[in-house]
Amino acid sequence: MEVRMPRLWVNLWASCLALTVAVGLAEAGVLERVEADHRLRICIWPDYFGISHRNPKTRQLEGIDIDLGRALAQSLKAEPVWVDSSFAKLVDDVTQSRCDIAMFAIGITPQRQQHLWFTPPHLSSDVYAISSKSNRRIQQWSDIDQPQSVVAVAKGTLHETVMRERLQQAQLLVVVRPGEREAAVESGRADVFMTDYPFSQRLLQTTDWARRLQPPTVFQMTPYAWAIKPGDQGWHQYLADFVATIKRNGLLKQVAERHGLGPIALID
Repeated sequence: MEVRMPRLWVNLWASCLALTVAVGLAEAGVLERVEADHRLRICIWPDYFGISHRNPKTRQLEGIDIDLGRALAQSLKAEPVWVDSSFAKLVDDVTQSRCDIAMFAIGITPQRQQHLWFTPPHLSSDVYAISSKSNRRIQQWSDIDQPQSVVAVAKGTLHETVMRERLQQAQLLVVVRPGEREAAVESGRADVFMTDYPFSQRLLQTTDWARRLQPPTVFQMTPYAWAIKPGDQGWHQYLADFVATIKRNGLLKQVAERHGLGPIALID
């Protein structure tokens, strides 16, 4: 004799099964989840020249961490899913699991280490200033921290933290929108904006108004890495092994040189 379950019970059983699977994936580590759905969610800052930049003409992503993100996804037999983020949203996006990893050359700072786990660093950069060629008052590094100077920084970047601590006389202008630092300097609203080697290098190649100012000695050398939500030991170890592999097999060197970042690549 065949026993038929009422449709209500069938639907309830299916819903419970789906919920059980979903909860299991949520509780599983990143490696288990990626293995199950073959997608690796990668947070990027699409305004980061040479790192994770969305080309305004082609709308294609390019940069060292885009190439390495694809390589990481390939090592997991997964498709990369790019999630737009920023330094201002970094901690929330990662800790709220909007992505599995943030890959946009994130400076390792004590403040960020309170909230995030970092991979071994793959790049390292000092702080640079970008001024306009038409700005006659700012000619060298020592001209920056003066009473009439306005120094722009992007909100949430390490440059905001560093310049808040270092500036004694200049005014700090914290901006949020992509391209706002450049626009402030080009228009004269700010005298300089602070950035790093990758962004300054690309800016000099793509504009005719920018002038780079380099500190006479090391100002704030910072290692750059990728960031994940704390607690997943297996995922953290996989990433540490991946970084060691790309340093050993030459992929990091190759990709860094492709994007003009060879001088700041940390190749053991």
